[in-house]
Amino acid sequence: MKTDATPTCKIVQATERFHGKQGFSNYTGAISAESTGAKSICMHLLTMAPGERAKAHMHEHHETAIYCLKGEGAMWYGEKLEKHLLLKAGEFLYIPAEMPHWPYNPSVTEPCVAVLARTDPNEQESVVLLPDLEKFASIPQK
Repeated sequence: MKTDATPTCKIVQATERFHGKQGFSNYTGAISAESTGAKSICMHLLTMAPGERAKAHMHEHHETAIYCLKGEGAMWYGEKLEKHLLLKAGEFLYIPAEMPHWPYNPSVTEPCVAVLARTDPNEQESVVLLPDLEKFASIPQK
């Protein structure tokens, strides 16, 4: 006998935009434990406004995969945010679990739009803010 708790395929409409505790204000929810009953993954869309930045953080026990659809995103990362990268439209980015990172949009005119997938089905639960690391990297003020 099939119950409502049985996993099944499901089309999900984008949810209302939400503000993540890591500081970005324009997440659009899609796949998560809440929307589909997912047990090991979440997926959403992030639009970073020109000059927008997150707070330095990591995702405890969870990996992240990102695909940049439009614009560019940049990120300081590493134990003391000593490394830097620039992600361009059409490129993928992998972030290992527990990797400190501080992402931002380096453009002053263009938004950055990216699809994010994480091995945490409850997107915000694994976010650990790392404000003490922000002194190590330089991101221009908005």
